Amino acid sequence: MNSAANTMEQLVASVLAAPTAVRIDGEPRSAGLARSELIAPADGAVWTDVAVGGTAEATEAVAAAARTLPRWSAYEPARRGEALRAVADDLDAAAGQQAWPGLITRETGKRLAESKAELGLSAVYFRVFADLIEKQESVRFDAVPGHSHVVEAGPAGVVAVLTPWNFPVSIPARKIAPALAAGCSVTFKPSELAPMSSMVLAALIDRHVPGGVVDTVLGDPADVVDPWLEHPDVRAVSFTGSTRVGRLVAAGAAANFQRTVLELGGCAPFVVLADADPEAAARTLMVAKYRNNGQSCIAANQILVARPVADAFVEAFAAASRELTVGDPLDETTGLGPMAPAGDPARLRNLVQAAVADGARVVVDSADLPPAGHFAAPTVLTDVSPDSAVFRDEIFGPVAAIRTFDDVDEALAHHHDTGYGLAGYVCGTDLDAARAVGRRLRAGIVGVNTGTPNYPGAPFGGTGLSGLGYEGGRQGLEEFQAFRTIAMGPGRLA
Repeated sequence: MNSAANTMEQLVASVLAAPTAVRIDGEPRSAGLARSELIAPADGAVWTDVAVGGTAEATEAVAAAARTLPRWSAYEPARRGEALRAVADDLDAAAGQQAWPGLITRETGKRLAESKAELGLSAVYFRVFADLIEKQESVRFDAVPGHSHVVEAGPAGVVAVLTPWNFPVSIPARKIAPALAAGCSVTFKPSELAPMSSMVLAALIDRHVPGGVVDTVLGDPADVVDPWLEHPDVRAVSFTGSTRVGRLVAAGAAANFQRTVLELGGCAPFVVLADADPEAAARTLMVAKYRNNGQSCIAANQILVARPVADAFVEAFAAASRELTVGDPLDETTGLGPMAPAGDPARLRNLVQAAVADGARVVVDSADLPPAGHFAAPTVLTDVSPDSAVFRDEIFGPVAAIRTFDDVDEALAHHHDTGYGLAGYVCGTDLDAARAVGRRLRAGIVGVNTGTPNYPGAPFGGTGLSGLGYEGGRQGLEEFQAFRTIAMGPGRLA
């Protein structure tokens, strides 16, 4: 084992030795705090408990972030970029061993290979934003006679980062990395379901930036988030989660005119065109539907298949779904792990039962499930009513709702009716035609013949009920920047 990987093993061990989800001024806090039990989705058992904070810790965290903001923002872009690349190097080292990926799998139920990939993706976010901040230059206009106008970028201020459980490292990374690159300090609230994976990230970042630049507090939203939304030094809020909660965050941020980046719910269409290769499209859907056990905001939700290829496509996808092994996410042969929330298997069963009552036909709905844990069988439905919740709302699980269409306009009408606009997918052999359909989707990111459309260097953001603002790319950096125009009249530069 190389020294970097060994260091990461030690870091994970130190975080788990005294579990706390409060870290302020670069130091973990636990004394006198309430504790919350953590449940492992694979067996449904308590595996540890963790210290959580409240209003006092949230207030202290934002004070620390505000206090360290001038120091961090004064660092030259190259120095901030160096810190971000050091974080990325440690993430890459951790992705090559077991400790941190194993922790992510224990908390979320995702397969170990996916946990390792999440750390690798997180490293890319830190490197991308290091590059972007180092390459960003001021813009000068000499359009007005006798005057020059120079546009300079600076930090927006303290950024509140609020993240979910399904990607407990990469979602924080895609928010924290651009905020740090921009020169902002951060208050960070991880998820109550998977806090320890996020706390390793917080501890790792503290190794490479001054204490207080990132301050982490998990607790009841009313005790933690509300004080941040009310604080005058918090100038931006970045949230990933449900549309319902996103509305609450947006309303809270509006009072102080805080900038918001909201990546909310999705109901991604997966459009299989008449010229598509049915088997290739089915393989693409296996990724777009079942990645992260189906618990992804960009997972395929509305599966819309042209009638000429529908039978062959359904047969291929159903056969592949039946082959999935549901079980221990640490086992390399497992294709589908458990749901993180304990109530999700029952929630999914209710969705399926309601769809069947509306006329849907069950093609696949059985698998050998472990006797304990939060497991759900991969389920394939056809002839799904466009009014069924399983077709119109975010499923967030391994249930595939399929509907056949006769023309593309019909399919796109179903998609647009949902009001969501986060992600979408199109499969077809004529790439120009497929891309043309992709442009008609209301989506911030579109995969054409691919189930993995994300790239940290490119912007990604929802529209409609899926939120606003951008993550990734130059646009994601600028969400955390304030711009100043300096107009200079005649004179002489020193």
